[in-house]
Amino acid sequence: MTVPATMKVAAVKAPGGLDRIAIETRPTPVVGPGQILVRVHASSLNFHDFAVVAGMIQTPDGRIPMSDGAGEVVAVGEGVTAWKAGDSVLSAFFPNWPSGGPSLSRLTGVPGDHIDGFAAEYVAMPAGAFTRLPNGWSAAEAATLPCAALTAWRALIVEARIKAGDVVLTQGTGGVSIFALQLAKAAGATVIATSSSADKLARLKALGADHLINYKEDERWGQTAAALAGGGGVHAVVEIGGPGTLGQSIHACRIGGHISLIGVLTGVSGEVPTALAMSKNVTIKGVTVGSIQEQEEMIAAIDAAGLRPVIDSTFSLDQIASAFAHQISQRHFGKISLSF
Repeated sequence: MTVPATMKVAAVKAPGGLDRIAIETRPTPVVGPGQILVRVHASSLNFHDFAVVAGMIQTPDGRIPMSDGAGEVVAVGEGVTAWKAGDSVLSAFFPNWPSGGPSLSRLTGVPGDHIDGFAAEYVAMPAGAFTRLPNGWSAAEAATLPCAALTAWRALIVEARIKAGDVVLTQGTGGVSIFALQLAKAAGATVIATSSSADKLARLKALGADHLINYKEDERWGQTAAALAGGGGVHAVVEIGGPGTLGQSIHACRIGGHISLIGVLTGVSGEVPTALAMSKNVTIKGVTVGSIQEQEEMIAAIDAAGLRPVIDSTFSLDQIASAFAHQISQRHFGKISLSF
């Protein structure tokens, strides 16, 4: 493949905002030692990406956003043996976290935040910052995985260690929650899913949810979930709301239950029923995505289970602001993709 001298990118102009995303032409990066040059074919939207473009996470002026990317290797740098031109590759959210537990150094280098990301036609990054795609998946499908799916995988499989017969509570219909539903069902768990939309609840049912709760109609949905789990409570919760929903998640848990705190959609601080959490011996574990090894293990499990992602809609790079506006509207069900 002939690599052009320039490429199209989306860049966030300070101080941020959807009206501050500019489509620009920049020089195509040159591959360096230990790097691969990737022609990006797809990305997908996460809340973290919105926080960057909206200015909630401060980045240098002109930062190229988007943490997730999938594409084709077009050139390899000196010393690279793991990849060759023509290979399909998938990015890692934490390119400096190969394996093991999180540490300060491993939680650095996030594309689209700490460094330029995948809202670009080409990227040059270390060869170790990529994995293979699931078998038979398109770039658009695979680009949904590095942030949302891996967060759900680590929350349920790595941290909560769910097993067949366990009961899992998911919240809403965003990317993490739907992947959590799919992974929990693949593991043989029973899933209780919540939403405020009857239509979305029906779609969750079609994906395999065993029990449904409309949280707008049921303010004590945590207690309802505990009852649906047989009265003792659920084994694991994928908590996306934060302080506004954490109390009900604690109510939903059984003694010794596990809550993976992966989102703060209702705020960054608030009241928590600490006495209830203590009396239930509940584990509340913060989860920020996962390692490259965990991504590889997740992809192997996806291959074995035959899972496919739920993609709500697809936008072009030029339409990136519209894609984020659709995300803000909360009308989506599943992942919103960018296709280049």
